[in-house]
This record gives sequence, C-alpha cells and structure tokens, in this order.
Amino acid sequence: MINNKAKLTAVFLLLISNVLIGQSADTDLQKVETVYNYIDQFYVEDVDNNKIAEAAIVSMLKELDPHSVYISKDEVQAMNEPLVGNFEGVGIQFNILDDTIVVVATIAGGPSEKVGLLAGDKIVNIDDELVAGIGITNKGVMNRLRGEKDSEVGVEIKREGVKKLLDFKIIRDKIPLYSVDAAYMATDKIGYVKINRFAAKTNEEFRNALVKLKSEGMESLIIDLKGNPGGYLNAAFYLADELLGDGKLIVYTEGKNSPRNDMTATRYGNFEEGDIVVLIDQYSASASEILSGAIQDWDRGVVVGRRSFGKGLVQKPFPLPDGSQIRLTIADYYTPSGRFIQKPYENGVDEYRKDIINRLNSGELTDSLVDHFPDSLKFKTNNGRTVYGGGGITPDVFVPLDTTFSTDFYSDVLRKGYINQFALKYANNYRDELTQYYPNVKEFDTNFTANDEFLGEFLNYIKEKELEYKNEEYEKSKLVLGVQLKALVARNIYDGEAYYYVVNKVLNDEFKKAIEILKSNKINNYLSYE
Repeated sequence: MINNKAKLTAVFLLLISNVLIGQSADTDLQKVETVYNYIDQFYVEDVDNNKIAEAAIVSMLKELDPHSVYISKDEVQAMNEPLVGNFEGVGIQFNILDDTIVVVATIAGGPSEKVGLLAGDKIVNIDDELVAGIGITNKGVMNRLRGEKDSEVGVEIKREGVKKLLDFKIIRDKIPLYSVDAAYMATDKIGYVKINRFAAKTNEEFRNALVKLKSEGMESLIIDLKGNPGGYLNAAFYLADELLGDGKLIVYTEGKNSPRNDMTATRYGNFEEGDIVVLIDQYSASASEILSGAIQDWDRGVVVGRRSFGKGLVQKPFPLPDGSQIRLTIADYYTPSGRFIQKPYENGVDEYRKDIINRLNSGELTDSLVDHFPDSLKFKTNNGRTVYGGGGITPDVFVPLDTTFSTDFYSDVLRKGYINQFALKYANNYRDELTQYYPNVKEFDTNFTANDEFLGEFLNYIKEKELEYKNEEYEKSKLVLGVQLKALVARNIYDGEAYYYVVNKVLNDEFKKAIEILKSNKINNYLSYE
C-alpha cells in the first residue's frame, strides 16, 4: 500500500491551489483525490508515493506552459547555484584528460590556490581514494570535491618535474560563480563585456567591469549576450539601469493575479552616455531579451545578431513540503514599447523545444526574417523606428550564422571533446615555454600562430584516438579549428577572458560587425527613423 498518504495529499493540495482556477477547482481536486484513493485501496502492488506525486505534478505543469516546471529536492540546489552565484568546494576548474583529473585553473583567492595547487596538476587520489584511471566522470569529481564550508578534503597530485606525489589538505569554502566572462578593451576606445547569465551578483560584476574599462579609456561599449539563457529579472533591470537615464521604463510585468508593475531607471548609472552595441543570437533568452529590448526601444544602442529565443514569461518558485519546488509562470513581461516577445507554445512542449532547429531548417538563421512580420507585431521605438514583437527580439542589424566551416570532421572532434582535450594537453606540455615567450595574452595572440606544425600535433593526437577523417573536410574546417585550439590554449595558460580575446576577432562575426559600426562613428544612422 502507499505510505505517507497525508504527505502525498498535502502535495496535491498545495500544487492544485496554485494551478487550478475558477469554480471548478473543488470538483477537479475531488477527482485527483478520488483517483489517489482508488490507487491506495485497489491497486495490485505497492506504489512509490513520491514517484506518483512527481508524475502528477509534472503532468499538471505540462498543461500550462513550457517554463512552469517541477524541480526535485536533489535538483533545487544545483539549479539555484548558477543564479545565487556561489557554491561550497575547493575552488578549481578542472578537465578530465586521459582518464585523469587535470587542474585547468585555481579560483583566485580560493582554497586550492591558498594551499598551492597549480594549473596542470593531476589529481591522483581524493581522501585516499584512487581517482585516476578508473573512468571517473565530472559528476564524480564534483561529488568528491564539493562539500560544506570549513570541511576538509585531502588530495594527492602529480606535478610535472616532481617525482613523488604531493599531498594537500584543502579546507572547503564558498566559491564564487562569475557571470561576467570577459571585460577588456577591444580597441583603444571600445570596451567589450561578455555576460553568461543574469545572477545575484551580475550587476556588481558588470558595474566593476564598467569602472575598469572607463579607466582604460572606454568611450563605446559592446555587450555580448550571445548564448545567455537569462536568469533573474531584477539583474536585467539593474544592468539596464546602468545604461539608461532617470525615469525611463525598462520593463513591465503583468498577469491575471499579478497587477502591472513598471520598473523604471533611476538617476544612477555608470554608462548613460556613449555608444552601445548589444550582441544576441537564437539562444539569448529571458533577462537577455529584457536588456536588449530596453536598449532597442529607447534607441540607446544597436542590437546586432539573430532573433533571440523568445521567452517573455516570469516564473516564481513555490516550495513543496519535501524540499522540492515548482517554478510557476505568474506574469508576462513587456518591453518599454509594449512588445510581448514570448514565442507561441500552443502546439505543446515538444514542438516548442524544436523551435531552434526549425529556424535552422527554414533558413532563418542564415537569412533575415524581418520582411515576414505582420503589422500586428510591429511596434515603434522612442525615435519612431519599427521593431518587432512575438517570438524574441529581432536585431537592428542581422548577422547570419556562419556554417561554411561545418563538416562531419569538425562535429566529431568537437562532440568527442578532442579540441578541449588537446588544448589542455598542449598547454600542460608547453606551459613553461609559452609563459616565458608570451607573458600575457596580447603577446600570445599577436605572436603565436596556429600553423601547420601546431595543427599537425592535433592531427597526430586524433589519430591516436583512431578518428578517421577526410582531408577535404579538415581543410574546410582548418581556419576555425586553428583559432579554436589557439583560444583554448590561451584560456588554459592565462584565464577565461583570454579565450574571448583570441576568438572574437576572427570567429565572432557579430563582434566584428559591432566594431565596424562603432568605428564608423555612424551609429545614429541605425537609430534614426527612416
């Protein structure tokens, strides 16, 4: 028989009170309880009550929208970590290379750096347990190295040039997760900031980046939101507040049980003047669309790239008795011009999730879609320019997806992790020479070439992996492959920002277009009414 009947019923009651509406709620609740009682009294076998409760919850939420979801107790912390902005652990970035955990970098000021771990160290034992050569996974590493603050973990590492294993005792601590991946001067006057999510401390990181870049002479700014899935609505608001003048509407939300709430800029902002270009693509969602939509509607800057994801729904977490939660859509959000940018989901979750591949197959990602919008989806910016709602933010300047380098060979080495693995191995093998010849990423980018000798080492590496390929495919992907490998070596030698410093100038077409627009001093041509 099913155990904990009261607990299961409480879960149903709590969930349904948030989901069901109208006078039929009592009848619907009775149906659920009746089914439950039938199972309890007559089903042939014992049933896992938690499993059946989760199935009921998931099924109910699936009838609402694609972003109202159930999160199990075990998943809540993992899903919240990127947005809260920290976790508790030892503070390393790692990769698994040749079945061995290799330290890619230590977090500045973190526990591992404090005790002396270095990039390139290979972790052999964790708390006297052998972890090399056993087929350990990323999850297995995290399960062993993460833990409560102030707890201790012992690691033994193999370091190049040292014969015996080195033993370290690491006291775990809170480890920050950064949402600003890069902030550097792309030219002597143009700053670049890459944001990977909108989290609790994103505004603080962004503000620090602005201060740093302004001190280095920044007059114009590129904000890269490509691939950014969003996060906290408030984080998007605070970032927009740094860029927009006092009293300007940034976003408003409204729902059946949520009265309209206008969020307007304050008089405080670190970059309210100066040209701005925002980069987006088909994976820029939610908070990314709030920021880019506000910039576009106020003609504060030019949006460059491809139509964004199209998520205009606001979720709120509701806790359940066992520590799990649901994230329930409570409101829609609208850009300052009144655009609702949520893409349709009437055909169900499965079809909704196929949207990006459908865009690729239809040719939209390689051909602008602006001419296909009906009048009902056309809105006006502050300057009277036409912008579009219904399914994402449509950029002011379209940049097609580059597929010219795409081959089965490139897909294989990328999917199997060979590009990352080789770059890490190369960095470890030549770390001393590289840091001696190229003391910083600027020197490296200028003077290190992904030449035939370098690429030849990569080809030998994949031959060892017994990967077969066609030479014509290699030649087609050679340029992109070389830049990717060079950028990843730079990341492993210097830091994460180095990757973007190397790759942007060659492979980031949206970045190159932004530089072109800002250097032309004709940005107002894109922002004026025609």
